[in-house]
Amino acid sequence: MKNRNIKIVFLILLVSGLLYFILNFFCFEKEISLNEGEKDEQVILSDIGEQKKENLNNSEVNLFFVGDIMLDRGVEDKIDKYGNGDFNFPFLKITDELKKSDLLFGNLEGPISDNGLRVGGTYCFRFEPKAIEGLVYAGFDVLSLANNHMLDYQGIALEDTMRILKENDIDYVGSGFNKEEAFSLKIKEINDTKIGFLAYTSLGPRSWRAGEEYTGMSWIDYKDISEVLEKVKESKEIVDILIVSLHSGKEYSEGPTSFQVSFAQSCIDSGANLIIGHHPHVVLGVEEYSPSLDASDEQSKNGWIAYSLGNFIFDQAFSERTMESTILKVKVRNKK
Repeated sequence: MKNRNIKIVFLILLVSGLLYFILNFFCFEKEISLNEGEKDEQVILSDIGEQKKENLNNSEVNLFFVGDIMLDRGVEDKIDKYGNGDFNFPFLKITDELKKSDLLFGNLEGPISDNGLRVGGTYCFRFEPKAIEGLVYAGFDVLSLANNHMLDYQGIALEDTMRILKENDIDYVGSGFNKEEAFSLKIKEINDTKIGFLAYTSLGPRSWRAGEEYTGMSWIDYKDISEVLEKVKESKEIVDILIVSLHSGKEYSEGPTSFQVSFAQSCIDSGANLIIGHHPHVVLGVEEYSPSLDASDEQSKNGWIAYSLGNFIFDQAFSERTMESTILKVKVRNKK
């Protein structure tokens, strides 16, 4: 693929109360060019933007990425208490901001279903079927289903989730009714720009990995890295921008694990433009990475890594760090 210039804009929201309230926030954008020798930084106060359909009238594509979305437990309690059971409630104060995007991506931290038996550990999540209303209202286009809670209520709940998302025109990545689907590339085309998504998780047992004829996730460990990198190379051949999501790491950590670092850097070496991380429940920041010298000249360009975007909608109010969240904004202009 030709060298694609991509601009990363990240928005940090510091939330003073439970994250799903999002009552007051101050938005800053920092714009950084991926072009070598061309770095342009600016900080501006964001205004409420136009709707997605209006964004499509120009050649610019705005991609937004958010962290973990959990709509059970304490979040559902607040929805019932303060939002009269309306799952739009957690998103009411942030949706106008999200609708500045042309594509919105996040990690769905649990299944949407009323089926299945609880088989997870101490912390198990399952969202009411009507939770889909909030995700549609917020404007999500693609959700990662590769995480350590998606099988909390067995494969049947995951299957319900995939069906419900399809019925509501929300694409998913990182899970499937079989291995082929779970590990497949999802392509979204906006303004003639092809944007590809892959998603993986390294958490939980290998039995969570989708099989040839049974439901599961795109579960990986070190043994699977070569297979992942081959998929990254193949995917980059058919898309303009390639995004790889990884659900991994250590909860509440101060930094990424060695697996997160090596995975992210290897994917960029193989052609990925952006790595999006979830799971630690705290923000771990965004960094630029330059491919190694032995990486393919045709595939590898500078890329960006967000090791963890933190909690987006969650009920972890026990620390300031778990109530911080990042919205990562990526600008693609004229495929450059």
